[in-house]
Amino acid sequence: MAYDLEEQEQLASFKAFWNQYGNFLLTVVTVVLLAIAGWRGWGWYQAREAAAAAVVYEELQVAVQSKDLAKVKAAAGTLFEQYGRSPYGPMGALVAAKAYFEGGDLKAARAPLQWVIDNAKDDEFKHLARVRLAGILLDQEAFDEGLKLLSAEPSARFAAAYADRRGDLLVAQGKADEARAAYQQALDKSDAKSPMRRITQVKLDALGGATK
Repeated sequence: MAYDLEEQEQLASFKAFWNQYGNFLLTVVTVVLLAIAGWRGWGWYQAREAAAAAVVYEELQVAVQSKDLAKVKAAAGTLFEQYGRSPYGPMGALVAAKAYFEGGDLKAARAPLQWVIDNAKDDEFKHLARVRLAGILLDQEAFDEGLKLLSAEPSARFAAAYADRRGDLLVAQGKADEARAAYQQALDKSDAKSPMRRITQVKLDALGGATK
């Protein structure tokens, strides 16, 4: 069907516009489509990685329950090496450290806790690892090392735990006055409903109560 004069003018205008801007528009559309495809692909990849990490984390939990430290080490190693950037990495490290500690292997327990401190993205994981590692250092009589570890600034959530652990280390060093101050700080920073509050109070009372 033949075009009328108006349609021919519109077609000519469109051809002129396309000749000038067509390549640019195609490039823009291509970039947008690739970005959408990349975003969806990244989302799919993350979902797949999270699912795979969850499977390994479950294997770790089973190994812990069965007290099979060899399998704990294998599963934890997989989480560190392949899924360390996911939340399952530090979660697995904390679980593994607890299993080693309860198995009496303090040296093995230190490694995953240090890994969390060095690699976890979430500061809350790091704070928890510091408190637990300081507890191991207390058992190993590495008191100065433990206190240095707790010299970092804690979040409000872990301020009481940091102070309480410092008190334990100071008691072990025979520094009763400093320990009392640390325990008092732990009480001041702790939630009134925290179950740890009573334990801290018992420690403080054992030292003769707060300093005047």
